[in-house]
Amino acid sequence: MNDLIRAHTSDGRVVTARPDPDLTLAQALFLAGPFRGLPLCSGLGRCGLCRVRYVSDPPAILAAEEKRLSAKDLKAGWRLSCLRPAAPCEIALPDVQAAQPLASRLGSAAGPLTLAVDLGTTSLHWTALNQGQAVARGRELNPQMGLGSEVMSRLAFAAKPQGAQTLRNLVVERLRDIARGLPGPLESLVLAGNPAMTLLALGLDSAGLRAAPYRLDYAGGDTRELAPDLPPAFIPPLLAPFVGADLSAGLAALLLAPGAAPQFPFLLADLGTNGEFVLALSPEKLLCASVPLGPALEGVGLRFGRTAGPGAVESFHLGPNGPVAHCIDGANNADQTPGLTGPAYLSLASLLLGSGLLEPLGRFAQPSTPLAQKLAAGLCTEGGEPAFRIFDGVHLLASDIEEILKLKAAFNLAFSRLLAEAGLAPSDLAAVHLAGAVAEHTRPSDLERLGFLPSGLLPRVQVAGNTSLAGAELLAANPDARRSVLDLPARVRAIDLTAETDFQNRYLERMIFAHVP
Repeated sequence: MNDLIRAHTSDGRVVTARPDPDLTLAQALFLAGPFRGLPLCSGLGRCGLCRVRYVSDPPAILAAEEKRLSAKDLKAGWRLSCLRPAAPCEIALPDVQAAQPLASRLGSAAGPLTLAVDLGTTSLHWTALNQGQAVARGRELNPQMGLGSEVMSRLAFAAKPQGAQTLRNLVVERLRDIARGLPGPLESLVLAGNPAMTLLALGLDSAGLRAAPYRLDYAGGDTRELAPDLPPAFIPPLLAPFVGADLSAGLAALLLAPGAAPQFPFLLADLGTNGEFVLALSPEKLLCASVPLGPALEGVGLRFGRTAGPGAVESFHLGPNGPVAHCIDGANNADQTPGLTGPAYLSLASLLLGSGLLEPLGRFAQPSTPLAQKLAAGLCTEGGEPAFRIFDGVHLLASDIEEILKLKAAFNLAFSRLLAEAGLAPSDLAAVHLAGAVAEHTRPSDLERLGFLPSGLLPRVQVAGNTSLAGAELLAANPDARRSVLDLPARVRAIDLTAETDFQNRYLERMIFAHVP
C-alpha cells in the first residue's frame, strides 16, 4: 500500500495510482480519473488547478509554487502536482469543478448518421448529421488535455513508452462515447485537426513533428480506420507540418460551400493553441504558415483562466467603478465567475491599454490621466508580482500580460510575414476571416488595439467562427466538396517561419502592444 499514490477526494473516496517515473503526479492523477475535465496547463506551473495537499512529509517548496499558492496553503502542505514526480505519496485533493461535455439534440434521425469532428489541441467540437442536416452538436475539452497543454508537450508525451497509444486511446474512447449517445447509428466520420492531433488520433508516427527540421509524414486526403468498432474517417488534406486538416476544412467552408463567393485576396487565421494561417491570393494560389500561439488564447495556463463555456467571462467594458465583466451565458455575475476566457484577458488588456494604465511594452503604467488614476486603485501585488485586481480573488497578473504579448507577437509575425511574401499591404486585403471556436468570443476591436491587426482593417474583418467544424460538416454531407478539397495541396505553398534565420528577432520586435509591419 505504501508504494502507491493514494489520493483522498473531497467526496470521501480514495483513488490509487501506480508510481511512474515517466509521469508527473498531475498526469498520473489525470489518467486515474480525478483530474479529467480540467483545463490543466500540464507542467507550466501557472494555472494552479492541479494543486494537492500532502498528508505528510510535503516536499520542499518550489519557486513556482510560491507564486501560485499562499503562504498559508504552502505551510499546510499544498503543492502543484504538475511539478512533482509520480512517486508514492498520500495526498488530499481539492473540490475540483471539472468541465462537463456539452451536447444538444437538434432533431430526430431517420437513418444513418455522419459525425463531423473538429479535434483541436484544447477542445473537441462535433456535429452529427442526417442527410446533411444537423441532429446533434457537442463541445468539450480534448480528452488528452491533462497530458500536455499545447502541441509540443503533447508530442513529447507521445514519445514516452506507451505515450502515443495512451493519447490515441483517449480520443478513440471519447469518440465511442459520443457515437453511443447519438440519436441513430453512425455510418461515417470526418475528422479535422492539426497535424499533431491527427497523427495521434490515427496512431501514426509523429516523430517528424517533434524537432526541426519538421516534416509531414502523412498528408491526409484519404479514409482511415480509427478503430474496428468505429466507421472509417475521412481526413481532409494536411498542408504542411503544422498546417492541418482543420485549415483545409476551413478553406472548404469558405471556398466550396454552396453559394460561396469569396473576394480575393483574403486571409484566413485560425486562432487556437496552434495558429494556422492561409493567405488566399486567388482560388489557385495560396500561401500558408503556422505559429505556436500557445494555450493562453483558449484560457489555459493563465492564472484565472478557463475555457469558453456558460458562466465564463468573455469580455469587459468600462463602467463607473471599473471593468464590468460579461459572461458567455449573458449574465453579469462577475462576483461569482469561475474564471476568464482567453478573449476576456484580451478584452481586459485592451481596456487597460486604452485607458493608459497599461504600457505598450506590457507593464502597468503610472497613472497620468483621470481615468487611469481611477483605475489605479486596482493595482496591487499578488504572489510577489505586479497585478490588477479585477474583483475579489481574481487578478490580472504581470505574467499573464506577458503570455498575451507572446501570442500577439506570434500572430503579428505570421500576419505580416505572409503579406510581405505576397508583396501586399494590409489595405490590399479584401477580407480577414478570424476562425476557430475561440474567435466566436473575441472582439476584433480588441485585436486591433492590442496590435494583432493593423489599424484601419476592422471593416474587412469577419468573425467566421469554427470554420474547421463547418468545413468538416460540408465534407461530410457534400461528395463534390470532398472531391474538390483533395486539390488543395497542389495550390498551397508553405512558409516555415521558424526555419528563417531572423525568426527570433522578428518575433521579439513584435513583443509590443502595437502592430509591427
